[in-house]
Amino acid sequence: MTELIAFYHQEKKRFEIKRDLLKRKINLVSLIRIGLFLFTLIATYFTFENKALFVSLIIASLIGFVFLVLTYQNLTSEKELCEQLISINTIEINALNGEYLDLPKGSEFIDDHHFYSNDIDLFGKGSFFQYMNRTATGSGSETLAQVLLENNPDHIIQRQEVIKELSQKVSWRQKFLALANMVKVEVDHKTIISWIKTYKSFLPSIMTYLPFLFSVLSFVFFTLLVFNLVSFYLLLVWFFIGLAINSPFFKKINHLYVDAGQVKDTFKQYHSLLKEIEDLPISSALGKEHKDKIRSSDKKASVIFKEFSKILDAFDQRNNMLFGILGNGFFLWDIRQTSKIDKWVEAYQHQVQDWFEVIAYFDAQISLSNYAYNHPEHHFPEIVQSEDILNTIALGHPILDKKLRVDNDFIINKNDFHIITGANMAGKSTFLRTISLGLVMANSGLPVCAKSIKYSPIKLITSMRTADSLAEESSYFYAEIMRLRFIVEEMAKEKYFIILDEILKGTNSKDKAVGSRKFVEKLVKSGSAGIIATHDLSLCEIEKIYPQIHNQYFDAKINNEELYFDYKLKDGICTNMNASFLLKKMEII
Repeated sequence: MTELIAFYHQEKKRFEIKRDLLKRKINLVSLIRIGLFLFTLIATYFTFENKALFVSLIIASLIGFVFLVLTYQNLTSEKELCEQLISINTIEINALNGEYLDLPKGSEFIDDHHFYSNDIDLFGKGSFFQYMNRTATGSGSETLAQVLLENNPDHIIQRQEVIKELSQKVSWRQKFLALANMVKVEVDHKTIISWIKTYKSFLPSIMTYLPFLFSVLSFVFFTLLVFNLVSFYLLLVWFFIGLAINSPFFKKINHLYVDAGQVKDTFKQYHSLLKEIEDLPISSALGKEHKDKIRSSDKKASVIFKEFSKILDAFDQRNNMLFGILGNGFFLWDIRQTSKIDKWVEAYQHQVQDWFEVIAYFDAQISLSNYAYNHPEHHFPEIVQSEDILNTIALGHPILDKKLRVDNDFIINKNDFHIITGANMAGKSTFLRTISLGLVMANSGLPVCAKSIKYSPIKLITSMRTADSLAEESSYFYAEIMRLRFIVEEMAKEKYFIILDEILKGTNSKDKAVGSRKFVEKLVKSGSAGIIATHDLSLCEIEKIYPQIHNQYFDAKINNEELYFDYKLKDGICTNMNASFLLKKMEII
């Protein structure tokens, strides 16, 4: 951890030095521009009567000014890139120091009806998603959430390979994120894809060629006017003819301009991201598979996106009133750019979604790989097909402070259920979430917070945070029953690893004891496996009947009128409960 923080500090300092150097260069270029402007003013005064020298001076000054403007823009972009990289390394330093609660929480991805998303602090404040998410695009954030929610135990080794490979490409990962953060987009990628897929041209086919011919004739008329071969009035008539040609399409072009303006920044952002993906050397099969999706038969996807970005930038020139009027009168500017948009969309509208998905995929993989890089002490699960679903040494919760965290060894066989008892605050719920999150991480291809882990892949389903709902007119007990019904229905389709925290909390003790016992018997007969935490010690008696049941517990001790927890999982049944002690200690009873 110390070495990682030192590395990020070093990177941050390196980019700060580079940024400061760029600032000085930018200031110098600004001074040179002012100097060039003043020099041009003075020089034109003295060379005005010498036309050849005067024209040469103006041309040279314009070339110099354009060069300085382009240099200024490039230096400014480099400086902004450095500032983003400084911010990225600062975030990593803060996160490694436990300061990550200002990062996006992902609360929008919580789903009460999902297999586990509402139970294991996967999303929300202080969640695993908030801790590890570094995505820079909205689509990347959604893709990362989908990876965690997918509940798919297939192809884990291939996922691990991508994460392992990208975790070592720190510079590439950070540059991708920095470039993505440099342009803030306001339109959702799904809206853009929908717009492109449903786009329909409204220009007649002749308008594909007419702007070019009209522009050529405009240049001819300008040339003839310069040599006094035609009158100015003819040029004026030609100008109004151009406006007349534009007028039938004015409203539709205006509507297109609004739509194009909304997607312009996205294409400006994404063409540089596609370029980074195209230049990425990657050998893992799954990574190569996704990278190959952005290949096009004629050009690179980044070039295609850049071309469209330039078309949209050119279309935006109509916003300049003077240029808009003159451009449309003499060059049919709006029709020309609309025709270019038509051609682009017609050529690539069926590929755009794939390109967006590839960007989202790599954006999500960067977060996963960054997590792996930041936790070298974690281990990638060894995927096995054995009697053990899990065989772990020193398994812990990845968000808890490692100095305070207590890790546990845990082994569970297929078809087995562990009933866990323990005093209040002894660690039962934290342990359930540790196991659950470990399975989610393993299925996602991530390294798990453990010294070693062997894993026979399986889907996860949980019931820990059932809540009543006024909106859905359901009581707490009814909501819990519906959740258990959901689990039973899913068990009938395939095997799951089931984690339950206190069955039937919403009913009386006698009903709870009878109902819980029957439900556990049903779970045992299903062929699934899992963990059940309970305060009902009578439930532990099932171990005597079913060899698949194993009792374990977390202990609590009272020493010198103080509670003591060791948070270590032990075999057997807990006999030390602490509710009465706590009530007395806090002078409630």
